Amino acid sequence: MQLLPLAPGRLRQGSPRHLPSCSPALLLLVLGGCLGVFGVAAGTRRPNVVLLLTDDQDEVLGGMTPLKKTKALIGEMGMTFSSAYVPSALCCPSRASILTGKYPHNHHVVNNTLEGNCSSRSWQKIQEPNTFPAILRSMCGYQTFFAGKYLNEYGAPDAGGLEHVPLGWSYWYALEKNSKYYNYTLSINGKARKHGENYSVDYLTDVLANVSLDFLDYKSNFEPFFMMIATPAPHSPWTAAPQYQKAFQNVFAPRNKNFNIHGMNKHWLIRQAKTPMTNSSIQFLDNAFRKRWQTLLSVDDLVEKLVKRLEFTGELNNTYIFYTSDNGYHTGQFSLPIDKRQLYEFDIKVPLLVRGPGIKPNQTSKRGASNLTWRSDVLVEYQGEGRNITDPTCPSLSPGVSQCFPDCVCEDAYNNTYACVRTMSALWNLQYCEFDDQEVFVEVYNLTADPDQITNIAKSIDPELLGKMNYRLMMLQSCSGPTCRTPGVFDPRYRFDPRLMFSNRGSVRTRRFSKHLL
Repeated sequence: MQLLPLAPGRLRQGSPRHLPSCSPALLLLVLGGCLGVFGVAAGTRRPNVVLLLTDDQDEVLGGMTPLKKTKALIGEMGMTFSSAYVPSALCCPSRASILTGKYPHNHHVVNNTLEGNCSSRSWQKIQEPNTFPAILRSMCGYQTFFAGKYLNEYGAPDAGGLEHVPLGWSYWYALEKNSKYYNYTLSINGKARKHGENYSVDYLTDVLANVSLDFLDYKSNFEPFFMMIATPAPHSPWTAAPQYQKAFQNVFAPRNKNFNIHGMNKHWLIRQAKTPMTNSSIQFLDNAFRKRWQTLLSVDDLVEKLVKRLEFTGELNNTYIFYTSDNGYHTGQFSLPIDKRQLYEFDIKVPLLVRGPGIKPNQTSKRGASNLTWRSDVLVEYQGEGRNITDPTCPSLSPGVSQCFPDCVCEDAYNNTYACVRTMSALWNLQYCEFDDQEVFVEVYNLTADPDQITNIAKSIDPELLGKMNYRLMMLQSCSGPTCRTPGVFDPRYRFDPRLMFSNRGSVRTRRFSKHLL
């Protein structure tokens, strides 16, 4: 199948007003390279870039284990980052951050709904013209290719339907709404194409592999290219390819220290989980864990095909290949059955692997070794989903819960709204979180002593250190552009100015939760 690009005249509209605040390393690399700040001399070949993005793939619970080919072809041929975090543990806000390089409080995508700005007309008008693919296309002359899941509400009739193609994409193969494996609709450069349930022609991960290979065959050889391939795996409904449906029969969800225990001294949403979990709940999450791994085997095949094709076409040595996920996942931690959304490592930590020109093989990095230009902390934000009403099937629970299981264990609530500073330095490995609820509940963890985040030390930590973390959280919640990259509390360049604590406090709260910004 020969791919047809969008009309050239459509690609150049609405050039970006400014560069996004490039928090992901990917943005810094590709934009820095194309704009010449990394010494890309005139006449030399600019590098190609491939971004492989999975859906709900954890790092903490062994999410990379099934991907032997991917680890060999990307990780062992380049660098594996052991401390990669997302700014929000939910699909749409995290993907918006990947595309813009902004924290959620700056791109205003707060959840997976149109009302939460997920692929809304506001997002399309304000943010899409400033995504890094749009910049790569308009300012750097890259061919840009997208295939897979974009944002959870993409294709909604109230937001332009499947006819809408975001600015900056030369080739557009986007899934309507959320992840599926069969019986889905794709937008092919703005035209709908329905798929059924015939494995040989419809299994989405394989379809994405095929159209990606077609792009490499038919693209222009006179322009560098950027590819973003966003797989449905390992998101529910966890439908594996037929040849992999019996894999991992003896695999179970990890029984780590925080598995099936009560979340003492944690936010009420965590405390409401029933401990111990029922046998049926454990059987369900074990089965889900197994099926998630099964779906990833097709992703592993996709990566292998892609790398082989790049090698065959002579492009591999001039191509950066990134592999990562939009958020993590949990299966039984603190007796929560399955989901993401929470502030803990299993939900905010993701795989990140990269190979490419100038990257030596078999490297592992926690952040940047002694390179002080790497940040020592990152902001994590989440706004809970749910309405302030009582669920009639679970009348004993507080109003506003959502994502509830039949035994009335709920994974989210409208006041499961929090912001955290995740700090890693030579001396400290901490997380400080505040909830925006009536309690202003605080959770603090020393991950050096307590990597499973079992003990909340908010009431026992040094008050001076607690004050510094609180101050840093407020500064990051109100940051924009370069101020989001100021030195962290444990950075040698850090300077504490207590006056800012009082001048910013009100604006922080207003900015985070004000509806008129959406």
